[in-house]
Amino acid sequence: MKIAFVYDAVYPWIKGGAEKRIFEMGKLLAEKGNDVHLFGIKWWDGDNIIEYEGMTLHGVCGKQDLYINGKRSIREALIFSVKLFLPLNKEKFDIIDVSVFPYFSCFTVKVISLLRRTTAVLTWHEFWGDYWYEYMGKKGFFGKNIEKLVYLISPNNIAVSEMTKNYLESLGYKRNGVKVVSNGINIGYIESIPPFNEEYDVLFAGRMIKEKHVDVLLKSIAELKDRIPYIRLCIIGDGPERDDLTALIEALDIADNITMTGFLEYDEVIARIKASKIFVLPSSREGFGIVVIEAFTCETPVITVKEERNASQYLVDETCGILTELNEGQITEAIEKLLNDDKIHLEMSENAALKSKDYDWDSIVIKYLQICEELM
Repeated sequence: MKIAFVYDAVYPWIKGGAEKRIFEMGKLLAEKGNDVHLFGIKWWDGDNIIEYEGMTLHGVCGKQDLYINGKRSIREALIFSVKLFLPLNKEKFDIIDVSVFPYFSCFTVKVISLLRRTTAVLTWHEFWGDYWYEYMGKKGFFGKNIEKLVYLISPNNIAVSEMTKNYLESLGYKRNGVKVVSNGINIGYIESIPPFNEEYDVLFAGRMIKEKHVDVLLKSIAELKDRIPYIRLCIIGDGPERDDLTALIEALDIADNITMTGFLEYDEVIARIKASKIFVLPSSREGFGIVVIEAFTCETPVITVKEERNASQYLVDETCGILTELNEGQITEAIEKLLNDDKIHLEMSENAALKSKDYDWDSIVIKYLQICEELM
């Protein structure tokens, strides 16, 4: 099968859940004998088209700023969607799988699918709905309606979580229905990585954007410092909130308790998760939360929050972690509980490892291929 993935951000040059999903699925699909192509922004040096991990990567335009003032750039999304047309239209594919956000590239893929009589699949990592108003104020009206229009232009929709599927089907327009193909992990590879040589009490990994609420975690660490003076938090990642978070660390007087690494290679991230007692994800918006499953594989219990648009909360239960409200008091209490009760921590660690077995990429890719064959 000849498959094209379309997404502006490309792993490992840009690191995030959607990027990692496409990379892992594409690599494994190629290993299974499929001809896999990825059309994105050219983040790499050298030729526009390169071979990488068994896939063919197409750089359709030069590097762009993905974020402007902490929000996804509309200009970048428009440029990518326009520049995408000619490279994608040069070849005939069996399936074109476009990640829905940013939306404009979906319209480009729709036109090409009609011209080429190719099956287009829309993969939804999230569904925002009324959240658009929170994100953009009154201008959110346009985002909300463009999102709905994107759902209407294709009968073939894949959601990465049941939460996103339910949001989409609430629009009342199903045709082929919404299929769920969850994110996954390479369990064997993660298990082969040794832990980092420095231990942490708490770890966060992700983009430093407002919705991740790293500031709430920092305030929890400041509270805990009074009772656990040498508590250590490792923050992996970067983003538009970094300067504000650095200033907050200084204001809270917890600089000696915090390690900020910036973005790291995948092996380094996993090594540090393995060296941490607790993984905390205080995010109010997650389309899935691959890093939660990665933490489970590392036998690291997870604390996350009960927020309407946080799909990772559906991965965590009382056997493998703790769900709290999004406030530093409850997060502080949960961290302290796991740090002070070795028995509960051990039980959760063992259960987390067991739960991760349901998310191996190999079985997920088999399901994905079956769905593609049904839709063609």
